[in-house]
Amino acid sequence: MAKILFVCLANICRSPLAEGIAKDINEKRKLDFSIDSAGLSGHHAGEHPCEDSRIIALMNKIDISQYRSRQVTSADKEVFDYVVAMDASNKQRLEALGFKNVYLLGDFNHYRGADVPDPYFFDEFDDRIRNAYRMIDRCVRDFIRKIEKNRLTSSA
Repeated sequence: MAKILFVCLANICRSPLAEGIAKDINEKRKLDFSIDSAGLSGHHAGEHPCEDSRIIALMNKIDISQYRSRQVTSADKEVFDYVVAMDASNKQRLEALGFKNVYLLGDFNHYRGADVPDPYFFDEFDDRIRNAYRMIDRCVRDFIRKIEKNRLTSSA
């Protein structure tokens, strides 16, 4: 069973979306993955995902409303086979903390290493949240497909 951890800064926008999408795929395709998300900062620990992320997820028939933010722990290094960062800064920090098998979500699909935009800083619900969701969705699907086909090599 593959164990996947999606990581962003606060675990209230991007990584809960990635977790929700991955869990939806896992359930629909009857895969045997363990999927979680966390944030590098504990500033929002225990909070639900931000409103825009909850709304865009529901618009795509995924409910992340019960998720709770948590901070990455040193124990996560031993638990997860794949650690997927939402942007290059997150990836660098995870690697500096000693995480192995760290991937940048934007390296999947056709995004060529792009950072997933952080919806927390959007002023209003608009096409930017839709585009961020679309990017996360496409990249998570490609990432899981590559895990299934054992074609994923570590970038760490």
